[in-house]
Amino acid sequence: MKAKKYIWSMICVYMAYLTHGMQALIFSQNQVNFATKWGFDMSDPSSAAYAAGVAAVSTAIAWTGFGKFISVWIGGEISDRVGRKKLMIGGAILYIICFATMFVTNNATVAAIMGLLGGIATSGFWDASGYPAVQEAYPAAPGSALIMIKFFVALSSIFYPLICVQTAAAGNWKINIVIPLVLSCVVLVFACIARFVYDDEKAANAGSGSDKRADQAEIDAAKARQLVAPGKFTAFLTYFYAFLVMAVMYGAQQYTKAFGLAYCGLSEMQAASMTTMYQVGSIVAVAFWAVMMSKLKWHPLKVLIVDAVITAGSLLAVLLVHQVAIVYIAILILGFGCAGGALQTGLSVLQEFVPGPKGRNTGIYYTFMGAASYLMPVIVAKLTVISGESKAVYTLMTLMFILAVVQVVATLYLILRYKKVFGTTPLAKAE
Repeated sequence: MKAKKYIWSMICVYMAYLTHGMQALIFSQNQVNFATKWGFDMSDPSSAAYAAGVAAVSTAIAWTGFGKFISVWIGGEISDRVGRKKLMIGGAILYIICFATMFVTNNATVAAIMGLLGGIATSGFWDASGYPAVQEAYPAAPGSALIMIKFFVALSSIFYPLICVQTAAAGNWKINIVIPLVLSCVVLVFACIARFVYDDEKAANAGSGSDKRADQAEIDAAKARQLVAPGKFTAFLTYFYAFLVMAVMYGAQQYTKAFGLAYCGLSEMQAASMTTMYQVGSIVAVAFWAVMMSKLKWHPLKVLIVDAVITAGSLLAVLLVHQVAIVYIAILILGFGCAGGALQTGLSVLQEFVPGPKGRNTGIYYTFMGAASYLMPVIVAKLTVISGESKAVYTLMTLMFILAVVQVVATLYLILRYKKVFGTTPLAKAE
């Protein structure tokens, strides 16, 4: 069984995303401390200097998204050519450089460049190699293998916001940089010792003189299942789905705390707990959908339509009701809907509609994701300067709701199109 033979490669990937869960939150959860470190006066939340500091942090977050956007497509191509191992090692090295520089620099521009580097390391290296690697190591249930990536992202995202509040209160906030730095070193060790399926098969084919791709038979079989061609619009929509999911997920991940502070009258710890509640919802969803897909054989599109409806409904509740208890419940449900593996599940839908090399498909898919990761914080940074942080965050939540509704419509379209392409409905009970 491949999963047992390549267990270290799976551990390496999952540990990488445990680290990524912290990297994704490091700027937003340490906003005031980073801005102060970079020379901004953050003593008065109503001052222009404070708004400038918040905008600088949002800019650093945006550069992280831009790094993802510019690197993930080419990373997928490189991963298919040179293998998964080298990119996993390269991503770990870039993460180490990124966190070490964040620890010492007092310059906002340098920190933003490290955000760019972190985005490149995440998507250009780890997404391009890690996502295909776990699918290849666990072919019996690749959807479940993918959704477990989200489990480890969520696991670190549950505890990291609370750690940030505690260390800041104790005057040791830089520990929040040291923790992911140490984990990056651990990932580097695992990447060096692990064996990867694709790399082994590629070496075996080279040794036999075969030019046939290791995964070409799988691609041919997937194409043979299609009764009609999906069409260009359907193919585009399967890629664009990453933008829709990530725009909502990234906004909720980065700005839930700010929304709680601005509109629910919460303390720092209570607001950080909202981010934790969001991640608890996501981790419950990961476990739930893993069972539904692997044991009960739910099709990924059936999962996605449920996720999309839940996401839109919970965002509407957050926007209309600002009572603390209701918002906590809505944020928990939001995490279940938009951060419980919808992004990873969408990738498996893409691979079914548009069969191709996993590295390439992952790269294109995550290019759309990177566009959302870049665009959302840019919008917040611009709106913060214009209207202040609280209004900017509320406007962002409204935009997220609109995108969630679009996600519902897009999923319904793909469900209808699936029946024409494959001759069966993805909503039917599995035999």
